[in-house]
Amino acid sequence: MKHNLAIFVSGSGTNCENIIRHFAHHPEVNVALVVSSSAKAGALARVEPYSIPTLVVNREELASPQFVRMLRTDYHVTFIVLAGFLSLIPETLTTAYAHRMINIHPALLPRYGGKGMYGRHVHEAVKAAGDTETGMTIHWVSDEIDGGAIISQFSTPLLPTDTVDDIARKEHELEMQHFPAEIERILGTLDTLL
Repeated sequence: MKHNLAIFVSGSGTNCENIIRHFAHHPEVNVALVVSSSAKAGALARVEPYSIPTLVVNREELASPQFVRMLRTDYHVTFIVLAGFLSLIPETLTTAYAHRMINIHPALLPRYGGKGMYGRHVHEAVKAAGDTETGMTIHWVSDEIDGGAIISQFSTPLLPTDTVDDIARKEHELEMQHFPAEIERILGTLDTLL
């Protein structure tokens, strides 16, 4: 079965580009669409050289049944990857893509999840807590922010001298190393995961 991915972004798009490169010549996985919550997202410029269609959607558009129909009918999207997407996912999408939508979170959930916990805010919380490790979590998307079942986690040790920027860099290195391969693994075992 061929999988058509939609990658949802809000920021610079390093994960998005890394995923696109990973699947560039994959026989069973195609990045069919990139959806951004902002016309100013750096991800849109990163995607341009790959000739992948992009859409910018606001919250109302995201929640509309027409958006779900467009994903399915116009782009044949079978799986959604949230790669730094900061808008709340509406019930129309969580229902339509139940167990077909994953998110990456820059911490070891369930710690440092929920409303307002994204990007630098997460790394600042890790530093403030004095944690000796940080990591990334890939989880199913549910109606609860960062509340879907955890699929996989990867961790890295921290030093007491690490700054917030050091923590962010170490966690981002984990994302670059593991996220695309984990997406591929999840897609390959999708039927057994459900």
